[in-house]
Amino acid sequence: MPYKSSILITGGTTGLGVSLTSPICHFGSLSSTASAELFFMRDYHAALEIAKQRPDSLVVVSSRSDKDHAADTINQALGQTNTIFLPLDLGDLSKVRAYARDWESKNYPPIEALLLNAGVQFPGPLTKTVDDLEATFGINHVGHALLFHLLAPFFRQETTEGDAAGVRIIVTASGTHDPALKSGLPDAVYITAEELAHPTAATVNNPGRQRYATSKLVNIMWTYALDRRFRQQQQQQQQQQQKQATTNTNTNTGKKQNANVTVNAFDPGLMPGTGLAREAGALARFLWNCVMPRAVPLLRVVVSPNTHMPAESGAALARLAVGADVEGVRGLYYEGLKPIESSKDSYEEEKQEDLWRWTVGYLARDEEERGRFEGLR
Repeated sequence: MPYKSSILITGGTTGLGVSLTSPICHFGSLSSTASAELFFMRDYHAALEIAKQRPDSLVVVSSRSDKDHAADTINQALGQTNTIFLPLDLGDLSKVRAYARDWESKNYPPIEALLLNAGVQFPGPLTKTVDDLEATFGINHVGHALLFHLLAPFFRQETTEGDAAGVRIIVTASGTHDPALKSGLPDAVYITAEELAHPTAATVNNPGRQRYATSKLVNIMWTYALDRRFRQQQQQQQQQQQKQATTNTNTNTGKKQNANVTVNAFDPGLMPGTGLAREAGALARFLWNCVMPRAVPLLRVVVSPNTHMPAESGAALARLAVGADVEGVRGLYYEGLKPIESSKDSYEEEKQEDLWRWTVGYLARDEEERGRFEGLR
């Protein structure tokens, strides 16, 4: 069937998790293949819920691989065929560009929602991407930023008659970005984007868990910078339309304009059992995958009330992507279902602008592309 729009979620397949009774939850068998009894990760549940609510949209889940056949599993669960997998490696910018070319060649329907959801954490020594970027920053931010810029031309558009709703961009962040929340991770520290991308002697030995927290701060700062630019762009369009209306009574030309694009950040909360600990040691993986999921009610009391099973957080993420009750909401940071204040540092426009300038400057291959990226085209 022809689909009216596309909804893309990154990270929607990675390691669908394991049941608490599967072989992987016996400490001596941490490398064992999980049984068919799987509990699915947040991103899987988000894709499942979106596909369920939008059977007339193409739902695209993208990560490095789909070894657990997430797209097929979603289709089988729903009795539908509107979910597909498209491979994406955010740690290699040449592959992100190849992904965008592939997207264009397939002539997918216009993008209605873009969920920049994939995330990694490297607890050990400094790790770099193939592009020589610190890997946490490179994957959690830079790869996603390039994906956004390259896919922007394929966003859903509207005519002057307003015959289409807006486009939603959701950036998955984390409460670990906020030192005031005392998450147990080292405090996020933003000096400059260049320092995060190419650490100098002053920061090269910073712990990996701090790099993760800082990457989540970066996600929120970029959300606010992007939202500010879309607001300015849309205000300029409205002013232009008003000016035309005063000089020409027939402004109904059907000319294509950017749809109303909204950008929000999302904190899924602490979710034991998801793939975040895949780079950790064997004991940490065992505790994360097999012990802590049993103790979610206790964790809500002793660690944080913002602790959830993946299905809960997946439903909250899906709501931001397609929920009617949040249509038009923009520039906010959501903890699950409710908007809250993000950290003090995240609101510093000087840091947001440093991040924006560095990101566009680093990613753009030439002045023409830089102009398109800056113009959100």
